[in-house]
Amino acid sequence: MLPSNSQTRILIVEDDEDDFLIIEACIKDIPDKKFRIDWCYDYAEALQRISRAEYDIYFIDYLLGEKTGLELLEDAIAMGCEDPLVLLTGIGNREVDVQAMTIGAVDYLVKSEINTEKLERCIRYALERSSYIKALRENERKFRNIFERSKDAVFLTSEDLVFKDVNAATSDLFKYSKEELLHSSLYNLFARREAAEQLKDQLSLTGEVEDLEVELLTRNKEKRNCILSISRQVYLGGETNIQGIIHDITNLKRIERATFQIEKLRSTATLLRTLAHEVRNPLTNINLSVEQLKPELNSEDANIYLDIIARNCGRIDGLISELLDLSRPAEISLQKHDLQEIIDSTLAAASDRIALKSIRLELAYPDGPALVMADKEKLKIAFLNILINAVEAVPAQSGIITIAVRKEAPYYKVFFNDNGGGIPEENISRIFEPYFTSKTNGFGLGLAATWNILQSHRAAIDVNSQLGEGTSFMLTFEQAG
Repeated sequence: MLPSNSQTRILIVEDDEDDFLIIEACIKDIPDKKFRIDWCYDYAEALQRISRAEYDIYFIDYLLGEKTGLELLEDAIAMGCEDPLVLLTGIGNREVDVQAMTIGAVDYLVKSEINTEKLERCIRYALERSSYIKALRENERKFRNIFERSKDAVFLTSEDLVFKDVNAATSDLFKYSKEELLHSSLYNLFARREAAEQLKDQLSLTGEVEDLEVELLTRNKEKRNCILSISRQVYLGGETNIQGIIHDITNLKRIERATFQIEKLRSTATLLRTLAHEVRNPLTNINLSVEQLKPELNSEDANIYLDIIARNCGRIDGLISELLDLSRPAEISLQKHDLQEIIDSTLAAASDRIALKSIRLELAYPDGPALVMADKEKLKIAFLNILINAVEAVPAQSGIITIAVRKEAPYYKVFFNDNGGGIPEENISRIFEPYFTSKTNGFGLGLAATWNILQSHRAAIDVNSQLGEGTSFMLTFEQAG
């Protein structure tokens, strides 16, 4: 029923005044209802009134001089009109009826068949339908706004996780445009194929996955730690879609790893200082005793043994000093430097090694200087340790090392990628520990020193590796102001 306590505003767009008066009279005969009925015979004026949303419902004649009511319908819909539009014609025409409904008219009336009963039904139906559609559109706008403004990646996919719709955060996360993501599969973004297969099995079994921790790859092959939740939704008509949300916890994981590493090194430093104190005291006594014995013993054999004792005491003392240096924050002098310049200097220092193995070197720098606050010489040592590891990891002749600097405000990211044999997953968390090494002739101090230098620069370091495919070191520096 039409609301009886409010006035319904109606605009009749009709170039024949007699037809307008007939329709007006029929509407006014509707009992117990209040109407404000206006007449407009000019196409342009009608379009202006529709654009101002001055009325609750519009009756539009098919013939409007040089233009038609269908054209007015199209223009009104294109302007965003959400109020009900009813097309009027002099004679019935199914093709016009279908066209009007396709464009967006809510009803189609033949003027010769119009009466009070038909108009009451038409107005009531149109307003009820309009109210329902407006509520739906409002809800759609509300949820679309939530969808678009969400900081988490929110998406809709088909059964095989091919993207159908994604929000801006999804594009930001993966560094692909929305157009590039559509029609590609989420499975292709998994860092580990076995994890994608496990997800596929769980989806087919239960239809949903909640708070699954996964590693996903960006366009630049940067690994992101994420929490994934997805569920299957079946709509009317049998269409099935997958709704999902991805929460990026990469920074949280990075902080956890850095905190764990700091705590581990702090414990190691405490142990080392204790050991250094406990070992150096007797070591000092041994050295003093050797110095006292040398004048007393004139035997050549005895002096040989005393020299061995003194030499090994010196070696132990050197190892203790080295360990203590690694456990302390590196002393640095920060100045504004260009990362490209430091990398070029590092490459010059390693050029002979690179040339001897015929390694292909690929560089990707931003157009302008990547300025950071750095101790140039210390940072060069850190870069060189990573680069030498890459040189030793890649095969001769077919080895490829890629070094890239990317600007992702407010940071610069430096990537060292190689196509070497990769690092076993169980070793990645230990590669920065002093004296941990998988090399037969290594001491395990290079990456420990690198980590110490980067910590002093307040730079983050992440390592991604796949056995048989290679390793990527990603260093994150704050941009210099």
